[in-house]
Amino acid sequence: MENDDYAAFTRRILAAHGRRIATGDIEGLTTLAHLATDVDDAIRNAITGLREAGYSWADIGTRLGITRQAAQQRFAPQRFGDLR
Repeated sequence: MENDDYAAFTRRILAAHGRRIATGDIEGLTTLAHLATDVDDAIRNAITGLREAGYSWADIGTRLGITRQAAQQRFAPQRFGDLR
């Protein structure tokens, strides 16, 4: 499947980047660490799209290896109710 190939390619790139930094490219460490935020943002965008497409929190939790409740707590948009 194309998505599996794309994910495998992405993993190879990240691993290569880590190996390059490990050889003494300390300046690259900051950029590599910031990629974690980019990955989190991509996951949130993917989950938002899946929810809009009708997938349940149980469907999403199962794919992530966590409970429905944990998926919803971690990835549901934050709502700021009455702050009194």
